[in-house]
Amino acid sequence: MSSAPDVAALQTAVTTLQSTVTALQASVASVESSHKRHLATDFTQDVNTWYLCIMGFLVFFMQAGFALLEAGSVRAKNTKNILMKNLLDACIGALIWWSWGYGIAYDMKSTPEQGFIGHGTGNPDNIGSFFTGGYNAADGGQMYAAWWFQYVFCAAAATIVSGAMAERTTLTGYLVYTICISGFIYPVVVYWSWSYGGWISPFHSGLASNPDASFNGGLMDFAGSGIVHMTGGIAALCGAAIVGPRKGRFDESKKPIAMPAHNTTFQVLGTMILWLGWYGFNPGSTLALAGYGQEIARSVCTTTLSAASGGITVVLLDKMALSKTWDVGMLCNGILAGLVSITAGANKLYPYAAMIAGIVGGFVYISASKIVLHVCKVDDPLDAFAVHGACGFWGVIAAALFAATEFGQSGCFVGDCAKLGAAFVFLLADIGWTGGWSAIMFGAMKAAGILRVSAEVEDAGMDVSKHGGTAYSS
Repeated sequence: MSSAPDVAALQTAVTTLQSTVTALQASVASVESSHKRHLATDFTQDVNTWYLCIMGFLVFFMQAGFALLEAGSVRAKNTKNILMKNLLDACIGALIWWSWGYGIAYDMKSTPEQGFIGHGTGNPDNIGSFFTGGYNAADGGQMYAAWWFQYVFCAAAATIVSGAMAERTTLTGYLVYTICISGFIYPVVVYWSWSYGGWISPFHSGLASNPDASFNGGLMDFAGSGIVHMTGGIAALCGAAIVGPRKGRFDESKKPIAMPAHNTTFQVLGTMILWLGWYGFNPGSTLALAGYGQEIARSVCTTTLSAASGGITVVLLDKMALSKTWDVGMLCNGILAGLVSITAGANKLYPYAAMIAGIVGGFVYISASKIVLHVCKVDDPLDAFAVHGACGFWGVIAAALFAATEFGQSGCFVGDCAKLGAAFVFLLADIGWTGGWSAIMFGAMKAAGILRVSAEVEDAGMDVSKHGGTAYSS
């Protein structure tokens, strides 16, 4: 028979065991909860990484659209040349953007005072920051996805220029300007506008302590009407003006002589591929999927309506007042004009405002096209400036005018004109920066004799002279 002290000891042991079991249960629950949170975080990161990669694939596919559009718009004797330049844009842009372009555009450690150019000395895990390399296992690959998405934007900006200077620019000149645009001119504009240290960026880190910094929140250019398209368009206009017109483009009295596109099928297919790619360009600029469904869907809707409105506006204006024909080339450029016009405000405009942006963009395109050719006497085979430069300018203004308060920004038409002021400041700065450096770059190449092909090569066509034969078998 057990004594009373033995019973008390047994009860104490049972109590201790119960406490231990309870503590173990709490510990297991805590581990399970932490694991679930970790899995949820990893899943969100993976989804966002996947989304940004897929959207980047669509934007990269726009290179195929540019290639077809440009090849169809030039004469058959220069088809191989323009296709090769489009392929080289992708190759050169990738290497330049990784080597130093990304470091200039996104310097994660820059303070608000360092608001002009990135220094490439930011987060050591940033790939592409002056060869720093890097790897961060905790970010779910988002760092690499961000580099990829920004690279395809850079490639698009550089490709715009090749169309404006088609059929008479040397391959050497092309290589030089592609490196300069991808590695210096474009990245600096990106740093101003989309980085944490940019002087007019809505992401400027100084806004946390000073809401009035960077023009009350800075530039409103969601997917790059100005940053990407106008920058490319301004460089294209400078290049086309300095390299000079194609032989036979103007008669003795400086009246334009038509040089019809050689393949309408390529033009239409290129335009449709570019339109498809814009569904990566605009919705993808949320930079994430989780929590952005409403903004993504709205961007798809506004992008579609602006493109359609721009196309209809241009083809009807051309039919009624200009060529008097149903010109499929004008329809293609009208669609592109509408797409460029909505890129800055795709996530902040109501559908009706997107339609207005596209309609006005159509008028802007036609006006700019006629001024460049008939007044300035600049030969731009693709109307690159009219589509990307002029409509890019309008797109930034449209966002500042029509942005809806319900979507997080207030445009001038709802009583807040601060964004409109920031828009004009940025546009003038971009024109001065891109135009100034482009004039220096193209002017220097022209003086050095490396910008334009010889008259003999131009007459024969660059496919036969430089690429081993024509693009089409007889």
